[in-house]
Amino acid sequence: MINRLKVKAFSTIVLLLQVSSGFPQEPVDLDYDYFKDEVQPIFLAKRDGNVRCVQCHSRSSNFRIQALEDHQLFFTEEQTLMNFESASQFVLPGGDPLASRFLTHPLASEAGGDPFHGGGKHFASQYDPEWRVMADWVAGAKKRREPSSVQVRIVQTNAASDTSTIIDPVTNSVIGKITDIEIPHGIVGAPDGSQLYITNESMHSLDIVDSRTLRVKRRIPLSGRPNNVAVTGDGSRVYVAIMEMPGTIDVIDVTSMKKIKSIPVEGAIHNVYVTPDSKYAVGGSIQTRTINVIDIASNELVWTLEMSSGIRPMIFNTNPDGSTKNIFVQLSGFHGFAVVDFASRAEIARIEHPPALGQKAHYDGLQGAPAHGLGVSPDGKTLWSTSKVYSTVYIHSLPDLVEVGQVFVGQHPEWVTFTPDGKTAYIGAAGDHVTYAVDVATMKTVARIPVGQVPKRLASVYMAVD
Repeated sequence: MINRLKVKAFSTIVLLLQVSSGFPQEPVDLDYDYFKDEVQPIFLAKRDGNVRCVQCHSRSSNFRIQALEDHQLFFTEEQTLMNFESASQFVLPGGDPLASRFLTHPLASEAGGDPFHGGGKHFASQYDPEWRVMADWVAGAKKRREPSSVQVRIVQTNAASDTSTIIDPVTNSVIGKITDIEIPHGIVGAPDGSQLYITNESMHSLDIVDSRTLRVKRRIPLSGRPNNVAVTGDGSRVYVAIMEMPGTIDVIDVTSMKKIKSIPVEGAIHNVYVTPDSKYAVGGSIQTRTINVIDIASNELVWTLEMSSGIRPMIFNTNPDGSTKNIFVQLSGFHGFAVVDFASRAEIARIEHPPALGQKAHYDGLQGAPAHGLGVSPDGKTLWSTSKVYSTVYIHSLPDLVEVGQVFVGQHPEWVTFTPDGKTAYIGAAGDHVTYAVDVATMKTVARIPVGQVPKRLASVYMAVD
């Protein structure tokens, strides 16, 4: 239990320092929770060319940051209190940010920082989003400031890398990257644009990324190696597929940034999704060939369906009232997709892709999944299904499932997403290390965007801009 009186006492100390400094400023309290959730993650962030703050300051005799133990992913409450106390001694709250050594020491001298910092200069400008987070804390902030705007971005995870690429769908150009997540797998965004959720296969964690700083602000330990990830429509919960037997789906509470439950399911889960109405989380197992449906209200498994082979990507379409109508399912060893009626819990159709026009079949490295990527256009009128055999996306009309187009989308296309307006589809071509942008209306490729090594999962997200 945090000693709030002790926190208050430290606020009093720094206020006395403020008065003695002669700065004409209004007294403010340093907010503990803001420090914990927004400032502390900066101490753990890896910036290009710099060591993490914690590496040097865990050995410091003045501003000391508590060291993380082996396999510890974030500070404990006790460590957080000690970090808060330590940082508060180098802060003059409420006034000119350049009066606080906490802010000037890591800031470039040409931007107003100190001439020298033994840990190097981490922030080139006072407009750096991370520096502004710290400056806002010194100014007395209790929550993050409202973003200047929220914009649509395409985020492509690169499965054989430690980066995820950020694409501007207006220009189809790369405008940034997320680093320090080795083997990133699934990616979804918070509906309000505040943060991104990326599964980290290397550390068995769900990594929460601040959409303005592009840094990992929290790593949440999971029950096993994660694969895909999904978020509810209100942004309150994140569901993580755990690709280990006997089978679980982890549930993350976004407010507390903690795992609140591991739901037992039938088999290791490769992909998990939230239905469009946010009533169910649906996970698919390759090993047990089962679709597992969880009631989000109770976080309990409510029904399963065994298919003929392993469950690969899935996607949904809806009834007029927004409820789930069908699950479209790609299966191990099958070049096409099956259709499952959600209400009757039964397979009602199976569509096999024909040879693609003008494309030569290849079967190297399919990993048991000749078709691996599904998307329903935002208007609900077309279903897009990728083929690794023919390097093609097949487009079918809905609800009649008549093939209406084929588009070449590179070697080993792995995933499909759309801009919210439905004008452009994006597909990661794992074999070419590029992301394809396809105009939905014309069914023509409009851009080939170089990304990282082996791009697989990708998502259309909202991202806040500071």
